[in-house]
Amino acid sequence: MKRIKFVGLDVHAETIAVAVAEQDGEARSIGVIPNRCESVRKLVKKLGPVEELHFCYEAGPTGYVLYWQLTALGAQCEVVAPTLVPVRAGDRVKTDRRDALKLARSYRAKELTAVWVPDAAHEALRDLVRAREAAKRDQLRARNRLTKFLLRHGKRPPQGVNPWTLGYMDWVRKGVHFEPRAQQATLLDYQHEVEHMAARVTRLEQAIEEAVQLAPHQMREVIEALQARGIAKVSAVTIVAELGELSRFGEARQLMAYSGTVSREHSSGESCKRGGITKTGNVHLRRIVVEAAWAYRHAPAVTKCLRKRQERVSEEVKEIAWKAQHRLHGRYRKLTARGKNTGKVITAVGRELLGFIWAIGVKVEAEQRKALGQAA
Repeated sequence: MKRIKFVGLDVHAETIAVAVAEQDGEARSIGVIPNRCESVRKLVKKLGPVEELHFCYEAGPTGYVLYWQLTALGAQCEVVAPTLVPVRAGDRVKTDRRDALKLARSYRAKELTAVWVPDAAHEALRDLVRAREAAKRDQLRARNRLTKFLLRHGKRPPQGVNPWTLGYMDWVRKGVHFEPRAQQATLLDYQHEVEHMAARVTRLEQAIEEAVQLAPHQMREVIEALQARGIAKVSAVTIVAELGELSRFGEARQLMAYSGTVSREHSSGESCKRGGITKTGNVHLRRIVVEAAWAYRHAPAVTKCLRKRQERVSEEVKEIAWKAQHRLHGRYRKLTARGKNTGKVITAVGRELLGFIWAIGVKVEAEQRKALGQAA
Protein backbone atom coordinates (compact mmCIF):
# COMPACT_ATOMS: atom_id res chain seq x y z
CA MET A 1 0.00 0.00 0.00
CA LYS A 2 1.37 3.39 -1.00
CA ARG A 3 1.89 5.98 1.72
CA ILE A 4 1.85 9.26 -0.17
CA LYS A 5 4.17 12.05 0.94
CA PHE A 6 2.99 15.54 0.07
CA VAL A 7 6.00 17.77 -0.48
CA GLY A 8 5.68 21.56 -0.43
CA LEU A 9 8.46 23.56 -2.09
CA ASP A 10 8.98 27.29 -1.56
CA VAL A 11 11.07 28.04 -4.64
CA HIS A 12 13.46 30.97 -5.09
CA ALA A 13 16.15 31.72 -7.63
CA GLU A 14 18.94 30.21 -5.51
CA THR A 15 17.22 28.15 -2.82
CA ILE A 16 14.27 25.82 -2.24
CA ALA A 17 12.67 25.41 1.21
CA VAL A 18 11.26 21.88 1.58
CA ALA A 19 8.49 20.54 3.85
CA VAL A 20 6.79 17.13 3.89
CA ALA A 21 3.29 16.22 5.08
CA GLU A 22 2.76 12.51 5.64
CA GLN A 23 -0.54 11.05 4.52
CA ASP A 24 -1.64 10.38 8.10
CA GLY A 25 0.97 12.28 10.08
CA GLU A 26 2.31 15.70 10.88
CA ALA A 27 3.98 18.09 8.47
CA ARG A 28 7.66 18.71 9.07
CA SER A 29 10.32 20.93 7.58
CA ILE A 30 13.17 19.19 5.75
CA GLY A 31 15.33 22.30 5.37
CA VAL A 32 16.66 24.34 2.50
CA ILE A 33 18.48 23.03 -0.58
CA PRO A 34 20.17 24.88 -3.46
CA ASN A 35 18.00 25.36 -6.54
CA ARG A 36 20.17 23.11 -8.69
CA CYS A 37 19.42 19.95 -10.68
CA GLU A 38 21.75 17.76 -8.64
CA SER A 39 20.29 18.98 -5.34
CA VAL A 40 16.75 18.24 -6.54
CA ARG A 41 17.81 14.76 -7.66
CA LYS A 42 19.34 14.04 -4.23
CA LEU A 43 16.19 15.31 -2.49
CA VAL A 44 13.96 12.94 -4.46
CA LYS A 45 16.27 10.03 -3.67
CA LYS A 46 16.34 10.95 0.04
CA LEU A 47 12.55 11.22 0.45
CA GLY A 48 11.86 7.64 -0.62
CA PRO A 49 10.19 5.77 -3.48
CA VAL A 50 9.48 8.25 -6.27
CA GLU A 51 5.99 6.86 -6.93
CA GLU A 52 4.96 7.90 -3.40
CA LEU A 53 6.06 11.55 -3.78
CA HIS A 54 3.64 14.33 -4.73
CA PHE A 55 5.36 17.70 -5.09
CA CYS A 56 3.86 21.17 -5.38
CA TYR A 57 5.18 24.71 -5.63
CA GLU A 58 3.79 28.13 -6.50
CA ALA A 59 3.92 29.53 -10.01
CA GLY A 60 6.41 32.37 -10.21
CA PRO A 61 9.45 33.85 -11.94
CA THR A 62 11.38 30.56 -11.84
CA GLY A 63 9.01 29.13 -14.43
CA TYR A 64 8.44 25.42 -14.95
CA VAL A 65 12.04 24.18 -14.92
CA LEU A 66 11.57 22.46 -11.55
CA TYR A 67 8.32 20.88 -12.75
CA TRP A 68 10.09 19.29 -15.72
CA GLN A 69 12.96 18.11 -13.49
CA LEU A 70 10.64 16.36 -11.04
CA THR A 71 8.41 14.77 -13.68
CA ALA A 72 11.49 13.54 -15.54
CA LEU A 73 12.55 11.79 -12.32
CA GLY A 74 9.15 10.05 -12.20
CA ALA A 75 7.55 12.09 -9.41
CA GLN A 76 4.14 13.72 -9.54
CA CYS A 77 4.29 17.52 -9.45
CA GLU A 78 1.75 20.33 -9.64
CA VAL A 79 2.33 24.05 -10.02
CA VAL A 80 -0.28 25.94 -7.99
CA ALA A 81 -1.79 29.41 -8.29
CA PRO A 82 -0.18 31.59 -5.58
CA THR A 83 -3.19 33.90 -5.25
CA LEU A 84 -5.43 30.93 -4.38
CA VAL A 85 -3.29 29.50 -1.58
CA PRO A 86 -5.35 29.68 1.67
CA VAL A 87 -4.17 32.30 4.18
CA ARG A 88 -5.23 32.18 7.82
CA ALA A 89 -6.63 35.38 9.29
CA GLY A 90 -4.23 36.98 11.73
CA ASP A 91 -1.15 35.19 10.36
CA ARG A 92 1.51 37.92 10.27
CA VAL A 93 4.67 35.80 10.17
CA LYS A 94 5.98 34.80 6.76
CA THR A 95 9.16 32.79 6.25
CA ASP A 96 10.31 30.30 3.61
CA ARG A 97 10.00 27.46 6.12
CA ARG A 98 6.43 28.37 7.08
CA ASP A 99 5.46 28.85 3.42
CA ALA A 100 6.75 25.37 2.54
CA LEU A 101 4.85 23.85 5.48
CA LYS A 102 1.66 25.65 4.47
CA LEU A 103 1.97 24.35 0.91
CA ALA A 104 2.51 20.77 2.10
CA ARG A 105 -0.50 20.87 4.45
CA SER A 106 -2.77 22.57 1.93
CA TYR A 107 -1.72 20.16 -0.81
CA ARG A 108 -2.56 17.20 1.41
CA ALA A 109 -5.94 18.75 2.20
CA LYS A 110 -6.59 19.31 -1.56
CA GLU A 111 -7.04 23.04 -1.00
CA LEU A 112 -4.68 24.16 -3.77
CA THR A 113 -5.57 25.03 -7.36
CA ALA A 114 -3.15 23.77 -9.99
CA VAL A 115 -2.33 25.89 -13.04
CA TRP A 116 -1.88 24.63 -16.58
CA VAL A 117 1.73 23.84 -17.41
CA PRO A 118 2.49 24.47 -21.10
CA ASP A 119 4.40 21.96 -23.16
CA ALA A 120 7.57 22.95 -25.03
CA ALA A 121 5.72 24.13 -28.16
CA HIS A 122 3.21 26.29 -26.28
CA GLU A 123 5.85 27.75 -23.98
CA ALA A 124 8.12 28.72 -26.89
CA LEU A 125 5.23 30.41 -28.71
CA ARG A 126 4.07 32.12 -25.53
CA ASP A 127 7.52 33.58 -24.89
CA LEU A 128 7.52 34.99 -28.42
CA VAL A 129 4.07 36.61 -28.27
CA ARG A 130 4.86 38.08 -24.84
CA ALA A 131 8.07 39.54 -26.26
CA ARG A 132 6.00 41.17 -28.99
CA GLU A 133 3.56 42.49 -26.37
CA ALA A 134 6.48 44.02 -24.45
CA ALA A 135 7.77 45.57 -27.68
CA LYS A 136 4.37 47.15 -28.33
CA ARG A 137 4.40 48.71 -24.86
CA ASP A 138 7.91 50.06 -25.45
CA GLN A 139 6.80 51.42 -28.83
CA LEU A 140 3.91 53.28 -27.19
CA ARG A 141 6.27 54.83 -24.63
CA ALA A 142 8.70 55.89 -27.35
CA ARG A 143 5.92 57.50 -29.37
CA ASN A 144 4.57 59.29 -26.31
CA ARG A 145 8.00 60.74 -25.53
CA LEU A 146 8.35 62.11 -29.05
CA THR A 147 4.84 63.59 -29.27
CA LYS A 148 5.06 65.21 -25.83
CA PHE A 149 8.47 66.67 -26.69
CA LEU A 150 7.09 68.21 -29.89
CA LEU A 151 3.98 69.45 -28.08
CA ARG A 152 6.06 71.21 -25.40
CA HIS A 153 7.78 73.21 -28.12
CA GLY A 154 4.67 73.98 -30.17
CA LYS A 155 5.53 71.70 -33.08
CA ARG A 156 2.30 70.48 -34.65
CA PRO A 157 1.86 68.44 -37.82
CA PRO A 158 0.21 70.04 -40.88
CA GLN A 159 -3.55 69.86 -41.26
CA GLY A 160 -4.68 66.43 -42.45
CA VAL A 161 -1.54 64.55 -41.33
CA ASN A 162 -2.58 61.82 -38.90
CA PRO A 163 -0.24 60.68 -36.11
CA TRP A 164 2.12 57.79 -36.84
CA THR A 165 1.40 57.58 -40.54
CA LEU A 166 4.18 57.67 -43.12
CA GLY A 167 3.34 61.34 -43.70
CA TYR A 168 3.72 62.09 -40.00
CA MET A 169 7.17 60.51 -39.76
CA ASP A 170 8.21 62.28 -42.98
CA TRP A 171 7.14 65.58 -41.39
CA VAL A 172 9.19 64.81 -38.26
CA ARG A 173 12.28 64.06 -40.34
CA LYS A 174 12.05 67.01 -42.76
CA GLY A 175 9.76 69.58 -41.18
CA VAL A 176 10.94 69.72 -37.57
CA HIS A 177 14.23 71.37 -36.64
CA PHE A 178 15.65 73.04 -33.54
CA GLU A 179 18.37 75.65 -33.50
CA PRO A 180 19.87 74.64 -30.12
CA ARG A 181 22.04 71.59 -30.70
CA ALA A 182 20.89 70.02 -27.43
CA GLN A 183 17.24 70.03 -28.50
CA GLN A 184 18.09 68.79 -31.99
CA ALA A 185 20.04 65.91 -30.44
CA THR A 186 17.03 65.11 -28.25
CA LEU A 187 14.73 65.10 -31.29
CA LEU A 188 17.02 62.77 -33.22
CA ASP A 189 17.27 60.40 -30.25
CA TYR A 190 13.48 60.22 -29.78
CA GLN A 191 12.99 59.79 -33.53
CA HIS A 192 15.58 57.00 -33.68
CA GLU A 193 13.92 55.23 -30.74
CA VAL A 194 10.50 55.33 -32.45
CA GLU A 195 11.96 53.88 -35.65
CA HIS A 196 13.87 51.24 -33.69
CA MET A 197 10.72 50.16 -31.81
CA ALA A 198 8.75 49.92 -35.08
CA ALA A 199 11.47 47.71 -36.58
CA ARG A 200 11.50 45.58 -33.43
CA VAL A 201 7.73 44.98 -33.56
CA THR A 202 7.92 44.12 -37.27
CA ARG A 203 10.77 41.68 -36.62
CA LEU A 204 8.89 39.92 -33.83
CA GLU A 205 5.67 39.69 -35.86
CA GLN A 206 7.65 38.08 -38.68
CA ALA A 207 9.11 35.64 -36.15
CA ILE A 208 5.56 34.78 -34.99
CA GLU A 209 4.57 34.06 -38.60
CA GLU A 210 7.51 31.68 -38.97
CA ALA A 211 6.88 30.05 -35.58
CA VAL A 212 3.27 29.30 -36.50
CA GLN A 213 4.40 27.56 -39.68
CA LEU A 214 6.70 25.33 -37.61
CA ALA A 215 4.16 24.70 -34.82
CA PRO A 216 2.44 21.28 -34.42
CA HIS A 217 -0.39 20.63 -36.86
CA GLN A 218 -3.04 20.52 -34.13
CA MET A 219 -2.02 23.95 -32.85
CA ARG A 220 -2.06 25.47 -36.35
CA GLU A 221 -5.58 24.20 -36.96
CA VAL A 222 -6.94 25.94 -33.85
CA ILE A 223 -5.10 29.17 -34.75
CA GLU A 224 -6.61 29.12 -38.26
CA ALA A 225 -10.10 28.39 -36.92
CA LEU A 226 -9.99 31.30 -34.46
CA GLN A 227 -9.30 33.67 -37.36
CA ALA A 228 -12.67 32.85 -38.93
CA ARG A 229 -13.98 36.23 -37.72
CA GLY A 230 -12.91 39.14 -35.54
CA ILE A 231 -9.53 37.75 -34.45
CA ALA A 232 -6.33 38.46 -36.39
CA LYS A 233 -3.39 36.06 -36.52
CA VAL A 234 -1.34 37.59 -33.69
CA SER A 235 -4.39 37.58 -31.42
CA ALA A 236 -5.22 33.97 -32.33
CA VAL A 237 -1.64 32.88 -31.67
CA THR A 238 -1.67 34.67 -28.30
CA ILE A 239 -4.92 32.97 -27.26
CA VAL A 240 -3.66 29.50 -28.17
CA ALA A 241 -0.25 30.08 -26.55
CA GLU A 242 -1.83 31.30 -23.31
CA LEU A 243 -4.59 28.69 -23.08
CA GLY A 244 -3.27 25.51 -24.66
CA GLU A 245 -6.17 23.11 -25.22
CA LEU A 246 -9.46 24.97 -24.86
CA SER A 247 -11.32 21.74 -24.15
CA ARG A 248 -9.62 21.62 -20.72
CA PHE A 249 -12.32 24.11 -19.70
CA GLY A 250 -15.55 22.26 -19.04
CA GLU A 251 -17.72 25.17 -20.17
CA ALA A 252 -17.39 28.68 -21.54
CA ARG A 253 -18.09 30.24 -18.13
CA GLN A 254 -14.91 28.69 -16.75
CA LEU A 255 -12.88 30.33 -19.52
CA MET A 256 -14.55 33.68 -18.84
CA ALA A 257 -13.70 33.38 -15.13
CA TYR A 258 -10.13 32.38 -16.01
CA SER A 259 -9.73 35.59 -18.01
CA GLY A 260 -11.02 37.77 -15.17
CA THR A 261 -13.77 39.37 -17.28
CA VAL A 262 -16.67 38.28 -15.03
CA SER A 263 -18.12 40.75 -12.55
CA ARG A 264 -17.32 40.85 -8.86
CA GLU A 265 -20.07 39.72 -6.52
CA HIS A 266 -20.68 40.13 -2.80
CA SER A 267 -23.82 38.34 -1.64
CA SER A 268 -25.08 37.89 1.89
CA GLY A 269 -28.61 36.88 2.77
CA GLU A 270 -31.00 38.85 0.58
CA SER A 271 -28.29 41.35 -0.39
CA CYS A 272 -26.49 40.87 -3.72
CA LYS A 273 -23.98 43.44 -4.95
CA ARG A 274 -22.05 43.23 -8.22
CA GLY A 275 -19.17 45.44 -9.26
CA GLY A 276 -16.58 45.69 -11.99
CA ILE A 277 -14.72 42.75 -13.49
CA THR A 278 -12.53 40.68 -11.18
CA LYS A 279 -9.32 41.14 -13.25
CA THR A 280 -8.03 37.85 -11.85
CA GLY A 281 -6.48 35.17 -14.01
CA ASN A 282 -4.52 35.61 -17.20
CA VAL A 283 -3.95 39.31 -17.93
CA HIS A 284 -2.44 38.61 -21.37
CA LEU A 285 -5.56 36.73 -22.46
CA ARG A 286 -7.86 39.44 -21.10
CA ARG A 287 -5.98 42.21 -22.92
CA ILE A 288 -5.94 40.46 -26.30
CA VAL A 289 -9.62 39.43 -26.14
CA VAL A 290 -10.80 42.94 -25.24
CA GLU A 291 -8.63 44.29 -28.06
CA ALA A 292 -10.20 41.82 -30.51
CA ALA A 293 -13.70 42.77 -29.33
CA TRP A 294 -13.36 46.21 -30.95
CA ALA A 295 -13.83 44.50 -34.35
CA TYR A 296 -17.47 43.81 -33.51
CA ARG A 297 -18.37 47.50 -33.67
CA HIS A 298 -18.74 46.94 -37.40
CA ALA A 299 -21.76 45.32 -39.04
CA PRO A 300 -21.46 41.63 -39.98
CA ALA A 301 -19.80 41.15 -43.36
CA VAL A 302 -17.53 38.67 -45.13
CA THR A 303 -14.77 40.74 -46.69
CA LYS A 304 -12.18 39.52 -49.17
CA CYS A 305 -9.57 39.24 -46.42
CA LEU A 306 -11.95 37.31 -44.16
CA ARG A 307 -12.99 34.99 -46.96
CA LYS A 308 -9.34 34.10 -47.51
CA ARG A 309 -8.87 33.37 -43.81
CA GLN A 310 -11.91 31.05 -43.87
CA GLU A 311 -10.71 28.91 -46.78
CA ARG A 312 -9.22 26.16 -44.62
CA VAL A 313 -11.80 26.00 -41.81
CA SER A 314 -14.81 23.71 -41.61
CA GLU A 315 -18.39 24.76 -42.25
CA GLU A 316 -19.23 24.24 -38.58
CA VAL A 317 -16.54 26.72 -37.55
CA LYS A 318 -17.76 29.23 -40.16
CA GLU A 319 -21.27 28.88 -38.76
CA ILE A 320 -20.07 29.61 -35.21
CA ALA A 321 -18.08 32.61 -36.48
CA TRP A 322 -21.08 33.99 -38.39
CA LYS A 323 -23.28 33.58 -35.31
CA ALA A 324 -20.64 35.46 -33.32
CA GLN A 325 -20.71 38.34 -35.81
CA HIS A 326 -24.44 38.89 -35.42
CA ARG A 327 -24.63 38.22 -31.68
CA LEU A 328 -21.69 40.41 -30.65
CA HIS A 329 -22.46 43.27 -33.02
CA GLY A 330 -26.04 43.28 -31.77
CA ARG A 331 -24.77 43.24 -28.19
CA TYR A 332 -22.52 46.22 -28.92
CA ARG A 333 -25.34 48.25 -30.51
CA LYS A 334 -27.81 47.41 -27.75
CA LEU A 335 -25.49 48.44 -24.93
CA THR A 336 -24.29 51.63 -26.62
CA ALA A 337 -27.91 52.60 -27.36
CA ARG A 338 -28.56 52.41 -23.61
CA GLY A 339 -25.79 54.95 -23.03
CA LYS A 340 -23.26 52.57 -21.54
CA ASN A 341 -19.61 53.57 -21.38
CA THR A 342 -17.78 52.35 -24.51
CA GLY A 343 -15.00 50.72 -22.52
CA LYS A 344 -17.49 48.73 -20.47
CA VAL A 345 -19.39 47.75 -23.60
CA ILE A 346 -16.26 46.42 -25.28
CA THR A 347 -15.35 44.48 -22.13
CA ALA A 348 -18.82 42.89 -22.10
CA VAL A 349 -18.45 42.00 -25.79
CA GLY A 350 -15.01 40.54 -25.10
CA ARG A 351 -16.44 38.37 -22.34
CA GLU A 352 -19.04 36.92 -24.74
CA LEU A 353 -16.38 36.57 -27.44
CA LEU A 354 -14.59 34.15 -25.12
CA GLY A 355 -17.65 31.92 -25.29
CA PHE A 356 -17.38 31.70 -29.08
CA ILE A 357 -13.60 31.18 -28.84
CA TRP A 358 -14.27 28.26 -26.50
CA ALA A 359 -16.90 26.81 -28.84
CA ILE A 360 -14.57 26.99 -31.86
CA GLY A 361 -11.61 25.55 -29.96
CA VAL A 362 -13.62 22.66 -28.52
CA LYS A 363 -15.08 21.90 -31.97
CA VAL A 364 -11.69 21.80 -33.69
CA GLU A 365 -10.06 19.76 -30.92
CA ALA A 366 -12.94 17.23 -31.01
CA GLU A 367 -12.45 16.85 -34.77
CA GLN A 368 -8.73 16.30 -34.21
CA ARG A 369 -9.35 13.56 -31.63
CA LYS A 370 -11.85 11.91 -33.95
CA ALA A 371 -9.36 11.97 -36.83
CA LEU A 372 -6.63 10.51 -34.61
CA GLY A 373 -9.00 7.75 -33.45
CA GLN A 374 -9.89 6.82 -37.03
CA ALA A 375 -6.21 6.82 -38.03
CA ALA A 376 -5.38 4.48 -35.16
